[in-house]
Amino acid sequence: MTTKNKNTNLYLFKSIIKTAKRFIIPVAILTLLFGKTAMAQDRTITLNEAIKLGIQNSKVLKLSQTRIDQAISQYNQAKDNALPSGKVSFGYDRAEIPANKLNLGPTTFALPKNDNAYLGILSANEVIFGGNKLKYARQSTELLTQVSRLDAKNDKDQITYDIINSYYNLYKVLQSKKVVVQNLSTIDQQIKQSQRFFEQGLVTKNDVLRFQLQRANVELNGIDLETNRKIINYNLDILLGLPESTQLTIAEASDNQKQLAPLANYIDTAMANRVEVKQLDLRTQVADNNIKSIRANTLPSLVASASAYYVGISANPLPNNGTYITPITAGLNVSWNFSTLWNNKNKVSEAKIQRTQTEVNKTITIDNVKKEVNQDYQNYLMAVDKITLLQTSITQAGENNNILESKYRSNIASATDRADAQTLLYQAQINLELAKADAGLAYYTLLKSTGKLNK
Repeated sequence: MTTKNKNTNLYLFKSIIKTAKRFIIPVAILTLLFGKTAMAQDRTITLNEAIKLGIQNSKVLKLSQTRIDQAISQYNQAKDNALPSGKVSFGYDRAEIPANKLNLGPTTFALPKNDNAYLGILSANEVIFGGNKLKYARQSTELLTQVSRLDAKNDKDQITYDIINSYYNLYKVLQSKKVVVQNLSTIDQQIKQSQRFFEQGLVTKNDVLRFQLQRANVELNGIDLETNRKIINYNLDILLGLPESTQLTIAEASDNQKQLAPLANYIDTAMANRVEVKQLDLRTQVADNNIKSIRANTLPSLVASASAYYVGISANPLPNNGTYITPITAGLNVSWNFSTLWNNKNKVSEAKIQRTQTEVNKTITIDNVKKEVNQDYQNYLMAVDKITLLQTSITQAGENNNILESKYRSNIASATDRADAQTLLYQAQINLELAKADAGLAYYTLLKSTGKLNK
């Protein structure tokens, strides 16, 4: 019986284990797969997607919009100042008259011991002519609203450029990491080969150590690249408004070389599109309006007014026949502060100086824009030339590496020569990837300097 029970228990235990394997193991695998997916938060992103996300989530652009809203509010306030002004008031006074008798010779007046008085006033005023100062104020605030909109556009261009810059920097790091992985694989093969040669007595231990040292240097470079990748990735996550744990992968980074037009074309484009130049044109118009507004101080003003009064003397504030009067007045008021004829001229002179400063500042800005466009233009041409040169260098380094690899296998070349050839090829490959990214970024930098980055 005991043996039978043991066999039965063993059979049941095996059945339980078999059932558990059938259900638990698949569940565990699914948990690992989905758990890894949930924690990784990897995302492959294109440049256009990155720019769209960054603009959509930018806190800087949201702040810029509030400045535009503020400028629009100030413009509306300036328009409100041209509307008629009105005022209404109502008051009550209680008069106590202890000495209430007046003796005027043969006539004596006796006033009441106390009395009530109600006074209501309704008035409206409209400036018919004030030297056009309200008109100039409206025009100036409207121009400043346009300046605020250009500030927002400038912020948008800068945000876009920051995204592009970070995007290409991440691309450069990721491409460099690929080259590192590729070269580590190649060096590992060389280490195995050198170890076989060492075992066969064809090379010395120093030759093996030489390849191992080369591998360690490449690994150190990989550590630096990974640190930079984490920093750039984190900053780009914040810039795009993504969760900070998102690991970004570059979907594309076009390295197609652009055919450039003559430099003069880009300078002309910059003069027509750069925000700074447009803003200074607007500020020049604001300065002109300021001069006109100050000159308007010397002109007379004409104001139309109308007023209605309610004067009640009964204890009851409600109108009763015979207890109140209602004077109504209407008129025109002309005033002229003629002292402005001699004390306003220096204010006009100051306003003219401010306008001159704006014009000079514009010429300085134009010169700086020209220099910036020329520099970005030349930098792009240089980046393209570097790509061409590095492509030739890679071809040469590859041929040199193949030759020395063959010689090393034939025990003609030393391990040092073999490792140096591999290092040269590795460095040329990295430099080419960096040059391609630099060329792409240089082109977008040129677009930014011409004011065409978001067009």
